[in-house]
Amino acid sequence: MGDLNGAGASSRRFPRWPESVAEARRFVRAAVGDVAPDVVDTAQLLVSELVTNAVLHARTDVEVSARVDDGTVRVGVRDQRPDRGLLPQECPAYAGTGQGLALVEEMASRYGVESGEGGKTVWFELAPDGSPSRAADGWGQAEPSSGSGEEHVTLIDVPGALYAACAQHRHTVLREMILAVAAGYDLGVPPEDLATAHDASNVISQCMSAALRRQPAGKEIPSLPLSLSADAAPAVETLRRVLDLAEEAAREERLLTLPALPRSRIFQQWLFDQIVGQLAGQHPTAWTVVPREPGASASELVPWEAGQVQSSRVPTIAADERNLIVAANGPAADMLGWQAADLVGRPLTTLIPEHLRKRHLAAFTSLLLSGQPRILGRSVPLPALHRDGRLIPVRLFIQTQETADGRTVFVAQLVPRAAEPRSSFVPPGRRRWAGPQEPGSASPAVREGEGSPEDAWDGVRTGAMDGASAGGPEGVADGAPDGVPAGAGALEGAPRAGRGHAGLSALERLSLLADTAAALSNTPDLDKGLRRAGRILTERLADWCAVDLFTEDARVERICVVHRTPEGLCPGDYEGRLPPVTESSRGPLARALRGAGPLLLTEAPPPSQSSSPLDAHYLDLFGHLGAHSAIVAPLRARRQIIGALTVARGGWEQPFTEEDLPLVDDLCRGLALGVDNARLYQETRNIAERLQRSLLPVLPQVEPLQLAARYAASSTTAQVGGDWYDSFVVPSGDTALVIGDVTGHNLDAAVAMSQLRSMLRGIAVDRQEPPDTVLRRLDMANHTLYREATATCIYGLIKGGPTGPWDLVHSSAGHLPPLLTASDGRTRYLEEGSGVLLGMDPDMPRPRAIDAIPAHSTVLLYTDGLIERRGESLDDAMERLRRYTSALAREPLDVFCDELLIGLGADSDDDIAILAVRPAPPSQGD
Repeated sequence: MGDLNGAGASSRRFPRWPESVAEARRFVRAAVGDVAPDVVDTAQLLVSELVTNAVLHARTDVEVSARVDDGTVRVGVRDQRPDRGLLPQECPAYAGTGQGLALVEEMASRYGVESGEGGKTVWFELAPDGSPSRAADGWGQAEPSSGSGEEHVTLIDVPGALYAACAQHRHTVLREMILAVAAGYDLGVPPEDLATAHDASNVISQCMSAALRRQPAGKEIPSLPLSLSADAAPAVETLRRVLDLAEEAAREERLLTLPALPRSRIFQQWLFDQIVGQLAGQHPTAWTVVPREPGASASELVPWEAGQVQSSRVPTIAADERNLIVAANGPAADMLGWQAADLVGRPLTTLIPEHLRKRHLAAFTSLLLSGQPRILGRSVPLPALHRDGRLIPVRLFIQTQETADGRTVFVAQLVPRAAEPRSSFVPPGRRRWAGPQEPGSASPAVREGEGSPEDAWDGVRTGAMDGASAGGPEGVADGAPDGVPAGAGALEGAPRAGRGHAGLSALERLSLLADTAAALSNTPDLDKGLRRAGRILTERLADWCAVDLFTEDARVERICVVHRTPEGLCPGDYEGRLPPVTESSRGPLARALRGAGPLLLTEAPPPSQSSSPLDAHYLDLFGHLGAHSAIVAPLRARRQIIGALTVARGGWEQPFTEEDLPLVDDLCRGLALGVDNARLYQETRNIAERLQRSLLPVLPQVEPLQLAARYAASSTTAQVGGDWYDSFVVPSGDTALVIGDVTGHNLDAAVAMSQLRSMLRGIAVDRQEPPDTVLRRLDMANHTLYREATATCIYGLIKGGPTGPWDLVHSSAGHLPPLLTASDGRTRYLEEGSGVLLGMDPDMPRPRAIDAIPAHSTVLLYTDGLIERRGESLDDAMERLRRYTSALAREPLDVFCDELLIGLGADSDDDIAILAVRPAPPSQGD
């Protein structure tokens, strides 16, 4: 670099206070002011960063030197701590701190560090033309020394993204605390403890950086060895205490830095516990087995990848810490009336109904400020806002994920509460094949005469079941000729003995068949079940497998691709809608989808011999995942072809042989039965839920009454049941309120509910009798027509003129009592008028109750799914409901209902129906 203090150089000494940063900037401008203005500005910026680093880390007086030589500006910053090496941080662009050395690297022509006895000098040069020469000397490596006074600490299962987030937050909050204390603010931390904590944090970062450099690139780190001083534990405990105080100050908004999110706090405590504990002789504990606080996160860290949102079949939206949408997939955009690209960059409140936006912003701000989650990791029923203003009922499930550079992303799945089957969805951007895709079209290779369909798959052999049954969308068996087995030259190297029919005992084969079938039967979610089955197959039989299913419109969709070792692979790129099965499709997948097989593949043809887009896509799958042998077999159910299974092996695994064909065929029979059952289950569930929703009424508009209602199917059971609500105006002018619950959670319960609802409406409108009499007549009709149906129900009438007073005349057939919440928050259960369930004894007299309803008070009718929880007494559940309604007493009625669902309806094991009414006469000034 040359001597900065030589001829023409200026230097000045500055004390170790934050004010020295601004004084150093002014000094450099005066010393090099004759060069180009942009060079001067850059020199000021960089010296500001270096002096800040010296003040924070070295904590000594600083000497700044500056000179100009042939237009090149040379600046050096010298401190008195040569033992404290530089620690460049890999900070993302959004980070507010830690960018000093990175800025020097980016903007300087040359830079470096010189250490000697009594001090070290960090320097940079700026060329006159402003273009970096990139001939930098560099900072050197801040490797921790390994000596006799050091101990080894092993961190197991370190999540790289989460560590980056924690380290970034730790450096930011410590930096702010040091500057705040230096400026005279009292944060309750002694300066000497703050200095110790800052040094300990730098040591941990230095050791982690050195250990990470020795690790292969990857998101999950199985084992990370650190070398730390044997007496580092007290300093780490001081760091822990200081950070706890910093978190408290951040939650109280005494710092600009936001508090850490729950998972980051837990990880940081685990990190400190591991260091302190292992230095004391304890054994290491893996991060993946550490117990979590409720709502903190799942036990395994899910790294953020935008492609996961795009490939998901579930409507999914992702937002960042600024509350802006960063990703949205096609199903979510279609459901809400948007294009996916148009949603990116918009505030998340674009999709939130106006009456819930204030609540959302308050909860989101509370999460960032307090770190306390309210709905993270819970399934919450609430409405989403369609682009045209409609409200779409969904179940919201939010999880946090970490980006590779440490940011937090909030990923929300919006499952429609009256979901249609998802099998016909085509994920955007997933078509990877080339050429025309209309029926009957051929690939460019075929049109150019480079091969016939029969030539396209030379390495296919079929077993005895080839062409065993007709089916599929065309209803005919494939008559394609069998292929010719490949010779020994098709395989490279000698295969080792591996898995297969010959290598599996009879018990192992039975276990494989049973476990794959159970994987589908144990979950109502078809996609999850098939992935579980795929993991079993790749553990015991194949390197990778793929499942393709016909959709309702006779197209083919690849549901899943599962690989035994998925690191570095993107099997999800091949999932989603496939090209159509046309007459020109003659490859093994097309043949299996027409009913042929199981087919044994001993060699795949070159890509130039693909005869249709479907064949080309199938070859592309093999080319990327690799295989020296495979079996593709049809999935048959109820005499129809519903899809195909592909299992493949590569590497040194023993190739599949004809002896494996019967086993794969048996596997396909079990999988096909599970797929068919899952689809029937889904179809039944959706029919029942659509039936329920078709019976939910449009609430009447009756001045001055406000009415609101909500319905949410169970999030954990069959999602169908017998809950219902109703409201209508009887001929006398009174407003009828009804809520009920038929016993059961299936289609029969939904049908019985519809019958009871219709009978109750007819009786109430025709007879116009008191509620107790109406319920008695309903019970008699139910007993006559449907003897085995039992149900609870409340029927009530709101009586009163436009200006009041109002009364609720009601009778209950074994239902939970209505809850009256006054405008001042006082609550009272209306427990009079309660009788036995419908279906028990139609001749038993039923009681009637009359309760006054004050203006602006709220009457809530609800089903047991809103409050009842396993292991909790009913008294406690009803008391919790009182607390919720009391806190919501003055909220608008829509907010009142939505907040009840958000607060009490998450993860309910039962259906939920609520109906609320509030007399709201205009004030005298209106």
